[in-house]
Parts: sequence; structure tokens; C-alpha cells
Amino acid sequence: MPLRWPSMFEIGLSLREARTRQGLEFPEMEARTKVRAKYLRLLEEEQFDQLPAHTYVKGFLRTYADCLGLDGQLYVDEYNSRFVAVDEDAQVRVRRAPVTTSRSRAQRRERRESRVVVLALSAIAILTALVIAAWRFGGPSGQGVQGLSSAGSGPRTAQHTQPTVVAVRALHGASFVVVRYRRPTGRPLFSGTLERGDVQTFPQRLLWVSITSPRNVVVTVYGKRITIPKSGDFQLTVPRR
Repeated sequence: MPLRWPSMFEIGLSLREARTRQGLEFPEMEARTKVRAKYLRLLEEEQFDQLPAHTYVKGFLRTYADCLGLDGQLYVDEYNSRFVAVDEDAQVRVRRAPVTTSRSRAQRRERRESRVVVLALSAIAILTALVIAAWRFGGPSGQGVQGLSSAGSGPRTAQHTQPTVVAVRALHGASFVVVRYRRPTGRPLFSGTLERGDVQTFPQRLLWVSITSPRNVVVTVYGKRITIPKSGDFQLTVPRR
């Protein structure tokens, strides 16, 4: 009996978990479903905008889910409610938008021009006031108003960037990686495929990591490599330095 998921689930993540739970790789799934592996990867990453029309996406979803022992119709319904309905609603709003007349466009243009004139006059008034203040209070030496003459000359506050604590690098090949904060149900920090040579860094010290192909990936903590479990799923707690 096909597995069923509750409403409003993560389509891509549930497909990936079902595939990895069965120990299946993309080439094998391509042979089973007759759907190209790159399309299956896009389904798991929920990059539906890079796939063909809705009809093809729904067909791919149904075939992929059924092949994994899931309820294909449930995935199609979820896709319809989250993506197809939104697109159709946007199209309806566009069709119902009133046609702008030349008169209304002219009125808006006049209002914009009026605002520009008001802003220009305000800027002139402010500059005039600053010049008068500099002349009256600047002193006989003509040094001007302190702060105006040195604007931009003072030291700038350094922008502090958060140091890298954990780095995930695809060293030997591609792998799908999910990183969440603290636990498997925590806030998602990254979800996607790392191609060979790609790296993702994280300043957080409490992470949950799921790696589809652990043999292709290297994880370092403060630059030191750590051991990845064979399952690819592990929780990481990094002490403060």
C-alpha cells in the first residue's frame, strides 16, 4: 500500500528521503522511471521552474512517487495546490486588471513631477540653510561648520563577518546535502546539490546534517576534518573556541 503524507509536506525532501531510505541512486531511478536523472534531481530540489510545463512536472512527480512506493496522486495534488493554483490566480488577476487610460497616466505623471519639484525645492532650502550656518558660525578663519568639512573623512566602522565554524565540501563528486539548525525539524539553512568542488560554510555551532553520498563529501570544523557516519545523517555540536 502506498505511503501517504500529511497535507503541506515538503515534496522534494520526502522524495529524497524515500529514495535514500531504499538505497537507490539517480541512475537506477532513471532506468526505472524512464525520466532523466537531472529531472529527478530537480524534483527533489523543488526547482520546478527549471522543468517543462505543469503537465510534465505532474507526470514526473506521479511516476517518481509511485516508483518509490508513495502515493503519486497525493504528490500531484500537493503540487497543484502550492504551485499551479498560484499561477492561475496570478493570471486571473492580470486579466482582471483595468486598462489604464491615457488620462490617468497623465495624472500620475503630473503627480510625480509635482513631487520631484517639491523635493528639489526642499533640497535647495536645506543647502541654503547649511551655507548660511557655515558662514555665520564658521569663524573668521573660514574653517566652516565642523562636521561638514570632515564628512566622510573619519574612520569607518569595520564590518564584522561571522567566522566559519563548519564547512561542507563536495571533494570527490556531487551529493545532495541538507543542513538544518540544531535538529532534523529545525530551521533549514541549506538544501541542494553540491557539485564537485562546491563548498557551503556555516557560522552556527549546532547543526543537523544529512548527506546523500557521504563518500563524496568532506566536513570540517574550524578547519579540521571530522568523520561522517555511513548513513550520512548526524547532529553536530561545536564547542566555543
